[in-house]
Amino acid sequence: MRWLITGAGGMLAADVLDRTALTGQPVLALGRGELDVRDRRAVHDFVSAYRPRAVVNCAAWTAVDDAEAHEADALAINGDAVRWLAEACDRVGARLVHVSTDYVFDGMGVEPYREDDLPAPVNAYGRTKLAGEQAALEHGHYVVRSAWLYGAHGANFARTMIRLAAERDTLDVVDDQLGQPTWSADLADYLVRLAQSDLPPGVYHGTSAGETTWCGFAREIFRLLGEDPDRVRAVQTSAFPRLAKRPANSLLAHTRWEPIRHWQAALHAAWPLLARSRQCSVA
Repeated sequence: MRWLITGAGGMLAADVLDRTALTGQPVLALGRGELDVRDRRAVHDFVSAYRPRAVVNCAAWTAVDDAEAHEADALAINGDAVRWLAEACDRVGARLVHVSTDYVFDGMGVEPYREDDLPAPVNAYGRTKLAGEQAALEHGHYVVRSAWLYGAHGANFARTMIRLAAERDTLDVVDDQLGQPTWSADLADYLVRLAQSDLPPGVYHGTSAGETTWCGFAREIFRLLGEDPDRVRAVQTSAFPRLAKRPANSLLAHTRWEPIRHWQAALHAAWPLLARSRQCSVA
């Protein structure tokens, strides 16, 4: 199987590249400098020439608050580009696996959202990601929703907490948003296995099992650091006003395929890599 990964340089794409390289199959990861996914002709020409069998789309506009003022720009990457990739994949018979988000839901429900629940985004980022989902599904491809991603590459919540633990005596962290912290390496493995599977196209939820709040996540990180978790103080979302509304419930159900391992087990497995990235940043 020949692989193409978009969004190279990002946290998730780096882990997908690691997983596909382990298969011993040809793999190419491209960043915006090599392939601007907003350019329909460039996407079609490249995919037609390279002829991948599987495309994992990690390219995304992820600046949630900035999307409120730049929705058209976010849509070009999160929505239109997915359509160009889906069209190009159709031409060469490739399988597209597109990464989406819990933000397609409003977060008002009390139960984990199922794959077939009706999306209702409450911010520009969610609307643009929903447009990408629709483009992929209209062409018969795969959508994988994930949430609360962290890893050893790039900026993310876990690495931020590790840094702030060394800089501040106490931290105020939101305790009224529920979610499933998901290690990007685990999601990468999920995406690769899905692309190689016989599962039908459609929506899948790629998040860890279990649930916690941002505060609970931060306190577990402090425990792994050997620090007092009580240094992390629970506050309400209202303590951190943001341009874009955040869903209170980001929990995703796993009714079409198995969930990723429990978030605490994943965090403990990821810890050596996170600790190493901490040492590198200090050095």
